[in-house]
Amino acid sequence: MPSQGRPLRGIALKLGSVLVFIVMAGLIKATAVHVPGGQAVFFRSLFAVPVILVWLAWQGDLSTGLRTGNPMGHVWRGFAGTLAMGLGFAGLGYLPLPEVTAIGYAAPLLTVIFAAMFLGEEVRAFRISAVVLGMIGVLIVLSPRLSILQQPDGGHAEAFGAMLVLGSAVFAALAQVFVRKLVQTERTPAIVFWFSVTATVLSLATLPFGWVWPTPRETTFLVLSGLLGGVGQVLLTAAYREADASLVAPFDYASMLFALAIGWFVFAEAPTRTMLLGAAIVVLAGILIIWRERRLGLERARQRKAMTPQG
Repeated sequence: MPSQGRPLRGIALKLGSVLVFIVMAGLIKATAVHVPGGQAVFFRSLFAVPVILVWLAWQGDLSTGLRTGNPMGHVWRGFAGTLAMGLGFAGLGYLPLPEVTAIGYAAPLLTVIFAAMFLGEEVRAFRISAVVLGMIGVLIVLSPRLSILQQPDGGHAEAFGAMLVLGSAVFAALAQVFVRKLVQTERTPAIVFWFSVTATVLSLATLPFGWVWPTPRETTFLVLSGLLGGVGQVLLTAAYREADASLVAPFDYASMLFALAIGWFVFAEAPTRTMLLGAAIVVLAGILIIWRERRLGLERARQRKAMTPQG
């Protein structure tokens, strides 16, 4: 259970994880022109494993944290998560980092839809409206890339990249549905560890499709991306231990600020007004969903308390 006395620490850990993941994406982007997405997934997943193991040992959870009673659940979560990661990494080679980040915000919106479809979760008018609003924002971000297809001089590469990132968001949302099922029986350390292991193994399936011999600089970036991925997972898990999910979840959207800064100063990527407008709408929709989830959680807690016999 989260420690209700340390919300600021939870927020700081969440912001740390968001920053680490965006830096990781920047490292992947720096290699994406030459290194295929599946190969990047391999490095990202493999070198996250030792970080997670060290964290588990430090927490005293090494002997129990990796136990699982649902191995196939981890396989399905790993399959969806690996596809999401690979498509997203590939998309970084075609689009600016802030744009990839904005399109990725579609994932939590799609999670609401998939949870209703596959888990039977009740979705009322408020959340449906927020999802529709968010998807309008995603379409605004995508619109310049898709309209390029109608121009005679091409632009197909950017449109292809946009579709890769949108596909990544779809599979990321599916992965979250699998995680929601896993948390009913599995501990968080097991979910984190077995995802990295599964993604490492599954990424090897892309070996026949054009892995390259990375340069020393690219190898350094790829190894660092894996280490940072592990650190990001540790920080993220620790954040949710320190504070309620409804408190720290909105800070996911700080990733746009970090992505804009890295895109501008490292990759000389200037954001467009269309992208910023669409991203702002998606962020608003995401925050509305989080706010609604918090209100529903408080209502359910009050109902449980009212139904508890008073001694």
